[in-house]
Amino acid sequence: MKPMEKKFTHLKKWESTLAACIRCGYCFEHCPMFKFTGWESDAPRAKIITAFGLLSGEVAPTPAAAEKLFNCFYCKRCEAACSSGVALTEIFTDAKKDLQEMGFKGPGTTSITQPNCAHCLLCVSACPHEARSIQETGIEVDPAKCQSCGICVEVCPAGAAKMGNTFGTSREELTHEANSFLNSHPSARAVVFACNWSYYPDLQASQLPESETKDKAYRILVNMCAGRLEAQLLIAPLLNNASGVLVACCPEGDCDHNGNVRAKRMITNLKKTLEEVNINPERVHLVEIPAGDKSLFQAEIDTFVDKITTLGPIR
Repeated sequence: MKPMEKKFTHLKKWESTLAACIRCGYCFEHCPMFKFTGWESDAPRAKIITAFGLLSGEVAPTPAAAEKLFNCFYCKRCEAACSSGVALTEIFTDAKKDLQEMGFKGPGTTSITQPNCAHCLLCVSACPHEARSIQETGIEVDPAKCQSCGICVEVCPAGAAKMGNTFGTSREELTHEANSFLNSHPSARAVVFACNWSYYPDLQASQLPESETKDKAYRILVNMCAGRLEAQLLIAPLLNNASGVLVACCPEGDCDHNGNVRAKRMITNLKKTLEEVNINPERVHLVEIPAGDKSLFQAEIDTFVDKITTLGPIR
């Protein structure tokens, strides 16, 4: 196969770094996509190997190979766990730039705009990465700039902004998971929505198999970024007999997407709405969890579950 190095001009500068990856696999348990699919091809290590193969010419630039590299939520948990200090998300971004110039556009986890777009430009102004812009053909997304935070989805009044691939993080999927938990667990009290930075792999690994947790009081659902949470998603568990909903986000200044700021505003407004319909606003609560502090996260969950247990059912 003829080498493709000259086509991968952005990826070329990472040639020595790609070789520095020792394939240890520490990134596996931190990747939300790998957790969801269970396929190694969705893990960060596989993406690095694919990028190396594209650069060396051993892997052909096909739609299938491009799709894998376009799938990334930019939570950067893989970078935090990397024993070799590889800047994985920067490599993925440069690989996307090259693939985009070669005619591949994903979408992967990149946001897309559907035909029912109202051209209100709310998504353009809300995008923290300047990935959305108005063109003659409508709202377009630069897949190399988009970091799949989903904030455009949250602000779109027409529902036209969507994620290409959601890996279990869409409103519909999360609502289904929450309802399934509430309907199958007699002692269910709360649903916890946590960004991947707050949802630590060792906390997940410490959980018992489903068969041993039939009376579990809460369920943690990963929503990637608190900024993409919608009021409808948080209200849904309360309408299905949950006693409370807890939201975990990064501390102020730590979120790459400023999603925590949006989450705080949304929770404040939601509390006001609950109060207007005579529901205790303390049934919805937001906590800030610094990176790596799983003990605090678990403590906040336990405290919240105790509080809503005392409050009792809404009905």
